[in-house]
Amino acid sequence: MSVRDYVEKDYYAALGVPKDAPAADIKKAYRKLARKFHPDANSGDAAAEEKFKEISEAYDVLSDTTKRKEYDEARSLFGAGGFRMPPGGGFGGPGGQPYGNGSVQFDVSDLFGGGAAGGAGGGLGDFLGGLFGGGGGGRRGPAGPRRGADVEAEVTVAFTDAAEGVTLPLSLSGPHVCPTCAGSGAKPGTQPRMCPNCSGTGSVSRNQGGFAFAEPCRNCRGSGRLIDDPCTTCGGSGQAISTRTLKARIPAGVADGQRIRLKGKGEPGNNGGPAGDLYVLVHVAKHDLFGRKGNNLTLTVPVTFAEAALGATVKVPTLAGSSVSMKIPAGTPSGKVLRVRGKGVGKQDGSHGDLLVTVEVAVPQQLSDEAREALQAYAAAQPDDPRAHLGAMNRTNGAQPSGGEK
Repeated sequence: MSVRDYVEKDYYAALGVPKDAPAADIKKAYRKLARKFHPDANSGDAAAEEKFKEISEAYDVLSDTTKRKEYDEARSLFGAGGFRMPPGGGFGGPGGQPYGNGSVQFDVSDLFGGGAAGGAGGGLGDFLGGLFGGGGGGRRGPAGPRRGADVEAEVTVAFTDAAEGVTLPLSLSGPHVCPTCAGSGAKPGTQPRMCPNCSGTGSVSRNQGGFAFAEPCRNCRGSGRLIDDPCTTCGGSGQAISTRTLKARIPAGVADGQRIRLKGKGEPGNNGGPAGDLYVLVHVAKHDLFGRKGNNLTLTVPVTFAEAALGATVKVPTLAGSSVSMKIPAGTPSGKVLRVRGKGVGKQDGSHGDLLVTVEVAVPQQLSDEAREALQAYAAAQPDDPRAHLGAMNRTNGAQPSGGEK
């Protein structure tokens, strides 16, 4: 890609976001467009496939803080027409001094990370040098390997699987290493050869007004290689669009909305570069009985009034499908939370959180004659007033009895 091609590509427009869009909005826009133009949803649609590549390229730059900063700097410098040659066509003043007017001194070597002082390097200069084949200090070597792009996927897992961990098959469609040529781009039995125009560097130098630009070699399109007999499967690209199925391990204790990184499971690299990573966004389905607080499970268990008042041992279910015995102390009020240790969500170290059981005293909706008589006898035998403290508080605050009594 030449300097002009790079700065004229509007990655923000490709994703439909403003230049100052936060990372979350960029990610949201990419996901929406990726679902719309994904090859799986647009089989045989070349325009959709091209659009998918465009938004993927845009997201690869804008989702990375460093790449985005460098891209913005490059567009600001070259794309807006703000960079102009000083009078005379050179960058230095008389005697090789930095060009300037008045108190402003300008040295182009400072702009691109060079400079006689030998600064820290990095920044826009190193970025443009690496991207367009420039950079100070001599000729580039042959075009090196390039890391593949990262890929995102979404999966919904059962509540139990999220708590205990599960291995799931994932089907992904996209560019992968061509199975016919193993990524070389050449027909089996042949090999690519070094481009004689750029000597395998992938770039050639071009002088313009005293300023040297390194741009991709047109003969080899920046790859540094020429393929005389391209692979018939991938057309010489070394990659093919296909669907692959891989096993993704969802660790125990994964939370709803968490992203799992699978290293090296993204798109393949170029020129022998490493593959990108796969990021799996996990959605956890709800459970009919259990809830979750961190690594602890929550459960509401109804008990009778007699069990709460007199105490009892009851059976409570666990997420594993078995049940455990839980002791309810005498006098347990409704809403009390009891803890069953080690019966919660699995952790990375193999241990488990706890099961938090909320006791709920169940009030019967219908009573037999015998039960009603027994409750009436209980009420007469147990005259305690559970609301006595409310009356005491009213008297302390000077509240008057209802009905106008003095």
